[in-house]
Amino acid sequence: MLKNIRKVLIANRGEIAVRVIRSCRELGIETVAVYSTADENSLHVKIADESVCIGPPKSKDSYLNIPSILSAAHITGADAIHPGYGFLSENSEFASLCKKMNITFIGPSVSCIEMMGSKIESKILAKRAGVPTLEPIYVKGEADEKILEEAAKLGYPVLIKASAGGGGRGMQRIDQASQLLGSIKKLQTEAELAFGDSTLFIEKYITKPRHIEVQILADKHGNQIHLGERDCTIQRRYQKIVEESPSPVLSEIVREEMFKASLSLAKLVNYDSVGTMEFLYDLDAQKFYFMEMNTRIQVEHPVTEHRVDVDLITEQILVADGSPLRYKQEEIIFRNHVIECRINAEDPWTMTPSPGMVDHYHRPGGLGIRVDDYIYTGYVVPPFYDSLVSKIIVYARNRDECIRRMLRALNDTTIIGIRTNLELHKKILEHEKFRNHDYTTDFLAKEIYSQKN
Repeated sequence: MLKNIRKVLIANRGEIAVRVIRSCRELGIETVAVYSTADENSLHVKIADESVCIGPPKSKDSYLNIPSILSAAHITGADAIHPGYGFLSENSEFASLCKKMNITFIGPSVSCIEMMGSKIESKILAKRAGVPTLEPIYVKGEADEKILEEAAKLGYPVLIKASAGGGGRGMQRIDQASQLLGSIKKLQTEAELAFGDSTLFIEKYITKPRHIEVQILADKHGNQIHLGERDCTIQRRYQKIVEESPSPVLSEIVREEMFKASLSLAKLVNYDSVGTMEFLYDLDAQKFYFMEMNTRIQVEHPVTEHRVDVDLITEQILVADGSPLRYKQEEIIFRNHVIECRINAEDPWTMTPSPGMVDHYHRPGGLGIRVDDYIYTGYVVPPFYDSLVSKIIVYARNRDECIRRMLRALNDTTIIGIRTNLELHKKILEHEKFRNHDYTTDFLAKEIYSQKN
């Protein structure tokens, strides 16, 4: 089945590293885990065929340390690297160095990463592809008076975004002109420190938004298909916490327009891997606008996998190996309703991380339930990384049945020793507005956290 890839190094940690290892096993591919000294006892290290320590706990010294990761690939004879999500997954320099070392980067081409990695450049390309976009104001040294004038034309509230931002970072809502200039200076400093790029832009803030994304699968032979949409509207501080498919608010007409727009942009940039087109959907106007493209596998990819019965990691590896797509668009059958809940090691109300010893862990099971995790009883969750420890994915015949099944799964889950957001998820799924899909991206702030305080 595979022509070139024999051994894959996973340049990541946690549940996504475990997930990649499992797909590699099914393909008969050997695996190499890399780890920081804080992750010596992590599950991905235990189940990989080989493992290499790449540095101390801080990400910049380990999982973001390109020379260490490439050295680990060299000494183990890995001929491919899977970057997972986050860390180096959308780093064009890393992808380029892999190519120079004749290591297959399991992701899109360097040019795709570069074109779609900039929120500004990607919006220009989206507009060229005929995809609806919100007209931005670019902050590139213009006079303060000019910025205030252009923002007034958009009308408040507006949203400031860092061009190189991601995961909800580098964004701020502005409700009045007096807040704008000070916030721009603050965000420029933050963006430079976080992303090495202080470029900002401003766009109109949609007051009743839903966050919808479309999964793309493409190969290196010019074939691109979509695998449906995911609704990622339940967020806190712009970070997703619950995802589902199909979206309960899209009409079939809008849904098909969104799919068409996504494929149009994918074809324009000659996209050649898994990727996600993200859109802002205006509930009032029933219109959607392109936000950005993620040129990597997403945290929420299992939602799509159980909607269409396609292993996205396997397809990503096969495409990187040079194989043509194994599916035509008409062969993709949409079935089930799917919901994913992200379980984080944190205080659910203050969002303070809660690292430490997992004294007891019991995962849910039964029909229609999948768990992607990396923790186990006796494992110590380190304080240095993202707080995600588990993803519970549930699928059923319809949305109501899926919600009931997810509540059962959440109630069946036991994690003792660290704080988690399990109870928060229960409150979300039991809420009348969630059940009636009557909510927008401020649902948590307005309906859950406001009631707690």
